[in-house]
Amino acid sequence: MFYRRKIILALMELLGGELEKIRLQKLLFLYAMKKPKPEYDFVPYKYGCYSFSAHADMNTMVKKGYLIEHENKYGKADSTSYFEKLKVSDRQLLQEVVSNYGSMSSHALIKHTYLNFPFYAILSTIAGDILPGKQYEHIAQAIPKEEETTLFTIGYEGISLEKYLQKLIWNNVKLLVDVRRNPLSMKFGFSKTLLKRYCNSLGIEYVHIPEVGINADKRQSLDTQADYDRLFADYRQTTLPQTVEQQQQILHLLQQYKRIALTCFEAAPCQCHRSHLADALIVSKKLEFPLKHL
Repeated sequence: MFYRRKIILALMELLGGELEKIRLQKLLFLYAMKKPKPEYDFVPYKYGCYSFSAHADMNTMVKKGYLIEHENKYGKADSTSYFEKLKVSDRQLLQEVVSNYGSMSSHALIKHTYLNFPFYAILSTIAGDILPGKQYEHIAQAIPKEEETTLFTIGYEGISLEKYLQKLIWNNVKLLVDVRRNPLSMKFGFSKTLLKRYCNSLGIEYVHIPEVGINADKRQSLDTQADYDRLFADYRQTTLPQTVEQQQQILHLLQQYKRIALTCFEAAPCQCHRSHLADALIVSKKLEFPLKHL
């Protein structure tokens, strides 16, 4: 079993083996906030902090018989003590979270996280009810407000789905333009259907423009930067001249949405075709805008 799933089961174990879904997400979040590199990252969502990855793991554990899902709560079905299987430091952190927050109701936990971590409440549909009047100002101040027309690029290599989405939200990106030829990924959340769903749930539109991508067969044996440079030289000489229409489409979307991001896999822009596509859009002189690599 993945270690991260043991964290969820251990947390439930400490709280009697049954937890409301909202409380579980909030307590897991408070645990994560205590770690430099937590097992789960979180995004602002309609009820505050939320981990799509944790939710997916819970669904998997339900299917495998480790959890029982009820309408608004989970029950631990496995009698194994996963708490004893954790690192000592993680056991201490979990005990601290349970001691400080374990007796709080869902409403109290939501209010606590909204007050202390306002960024994660910026998309909440209930924030005005949870924090009325001046208390809501903390959330309003955390909402990204930059509106300058900007073209971003972003890769998802080496980061979680939630960290990736955080970057988009922090920079007030309104539209994600997927420029992969084949929008499939073994990494959770980054195949086209799921990525679109998660973006849309956070108020970010999604569009896939495969024509400006690079065929997988051309990406074989990329061992050095020189290999990448040769690949991108070919990309500039072939694909870019052949996709002027799609590039015009992207520029039109930039005019429409103001803040859009081109996305592909590689973390480093110098090893991804998205940077060369972005350069081509700038050179076109159809629109003046800054370029930022996230």
